[in-house]
Amino acid sequence: MLTYSKLFSRVEDLLFLLKTKGSRYVIGKLIKKISQKVDAAVAHVEPLPGIPQTNDVNYQKWLNQNYPREADLRKMAETVEILSYKPLISVVMPVFNPPDRFLREAIESVLNQVYPYWELCIADDASTEGYVKAVLEEYVAQDSRIKVVYTKENGHISQASNSALEIAKGEFLALLDHGDLLTPDALYEVALLLNRHLDADMIYSDQDQMQQNGKLRNPFFKPDWCPDSFLSRMYTSHLGIYRRSLLTEIGGFRIGYEGSQDYDLVLRLTEKTKKIFHIPKVLYHWRIHPGSIASGMTNKSYANGAAQKALSDALRRRGEPGRVIIVSEGRYLVRYEIKDFKLVSIIIPTKNLGNILNNCLLSIFDKTTYPNYEVLVIDNGSTDAETHEVINQWKVREPNRFRCEVLAIPFNYSKINNYAVSRARGEYLLFLNNDTEVLTPDWIDAMVEQAQRPTIGAVGALLLYPNNTIQHAGVIMICGCANHHHKHYPSDYPGYFDQIQTVCNYLAVTAACLMCRREVFEAVGGFEEKLAVAFNDVDLCLKIVEKGYRNIYLPHVVLYHYESKSRGREDTPEKQVRAMKEVKYMQSKWKKFIKHDPCYSINLTRDRLDYSIRI
Repeated sequence: MLTYSKLFSRVEDLLFLLKTKGSRYVIGKLIKKISQKVDAAVAHVEPLPGIPQTNDVNYQKWLNQNYPREADLRKMAETVEILSYKPLISVVMPVFNPPDRFLREAIESVLNQVYPYWELCIADDASTEGYVKAVLEEYVAQDSRIKVVYTKENGHISQASNSALEIAKGEFLALLDHGDLLTPDALYEVALLLNRHLDADMIYSDQDQMQQNGKLRNPFFKPDWCPDSFLSRMYTSHLGIYRRSLLTEIGGFRIGYEGSQDYDLVLRLTEKTKKIFHIPKVLYHWRIHPGSIASGMTNKSYANGAAQKALSDALRRRGEPGRVIIVSEGRYLVRYEIKDFKLVSIIIPTKNLGNILNNCLLSIFDKTTYPNYEVLVIDNGSTDAETHEVINQWKVREPNRFRCEVLAIPFNYSKINNYAVSRARGEYLLFLNNDTEVLTPDWIDAMVEQAQRPTIGAVGALLLYPNNTIQHAGVIMICGCANHHHKHYPSDYPGYFDQIQTVCNYLAVTAACLMCRREVFEAVGGFEEKLAVAFNDVDLCLKIVEKGYRNIYLPHVVLYHYESKSRGREDTPEKQVRAMKEVKYMQSKWKKFIKHDPCYSINLTRDRLDYSIRI
């Protein structure tokens, strides 16, 4: 069978030849479609009895393996009775003129919950369609757990949601849109988590979309709570569960943020608590129909403006001044004000290959807009005249900003950089490979914006191969240890739910271009010198995470990376033995993160780089 990865391998040369022709995004999408069609043609999968249908072959396999069957639901119902904690969960649903069938199906999805300790609190926002009240009254008569409040005039979703909150009695609130569906185990999974984590204040799950024909598509398998990723996109979304006392404390939904009222709510709520939990299961079907946000943000374009306002408010509340840029539909970029333009030490290890080093230095000194930096080159024993000439030329051209020191030892990336830090003067350390080329003039500004924040540890960048495909957009703990996701994809490909084009938290970023504060670097003891070549940057980042910092990837900082120009490939027995030792070291030391990367989903592949479904 022609697999996705094999298909990419075969067309990689074509992408290189076409690098100056046409849209690379279209090419990427075309490759994906071809792969899906080929796989579907040879591996059609029928849904099992009682399992929802989808046209996505791999998602159908996942649903067949993971969606609860009748026997599973019966077992869950038995488990509910032995739970020590059975909180009342109020499902809050604002309603305004939904199609009759969608409204009924939404209510039925609550009635079909395995977990029985719920109430459905509906606020009808002065619907003008006569059938709406008839349907609601029908269900009120059917089940005493269903309550309805009718508003006298249309106040829109925030006000209607607050009206529903006023009649809610549950300790926790679940938000449900008037056309969407809960899976039958949704509230059961929430109750199960609450029995394990009594202090939980916010819970969210994975989700997918439901087409009008009832088929599912686009499952979104989310990371655990990543605060900086959340500032770029409202990814927690459905199913959202919130402690009622906290919602009351923050005043519920705010009028004037319609379209992004949930985003604003969670921004404010997560400033009050860190007890945020993720259920890595699809518990919510987001309905696609004309007029819904799920069918396209253009239907509710005002949502972008509301989100921008909500994010700007959050920056002010948090004392982190900056501006919020709308990147695209539902995607945002925060550019923070730099409080103090402290010295940045750009540390570049090098050996020979003077033309490569010169290209890197030219890009730094010609393009960089940040006003206060030094470049410290560590010469690891260069032997060719060209390299010495290049270094001497830069000493003359940039006598105040360029320095070079010699450390002629057997290559050990960690030792070289640790030594460089001892010689560097800057408060910010920017580790940079000699085989890189700066493309973004304000690259240092953007990285300092993040590195200055007390919560942030390592800051990474988008690195491209010379053919404008992705070399690095963040590191995930898969493929036995760690690897770069979406490698070799076109540079303008958005990635899994815009993962490439949004600011995201990752456990690690590559030290081919990595910034951190000196205090952070010293607090974790610098680079591990047992890791001479590989994974020393991943190890550094994981030590930073263990100290309580968050690492972050910036898509708006872009460099070329002519990978392995200096070191070459792992193509000798000696190099391969060393590489295996480094892998084993990492697997032993960081097994917990390799087992579960909180910035990545357990429902996604462990052996490929494309965020495909794990089946």
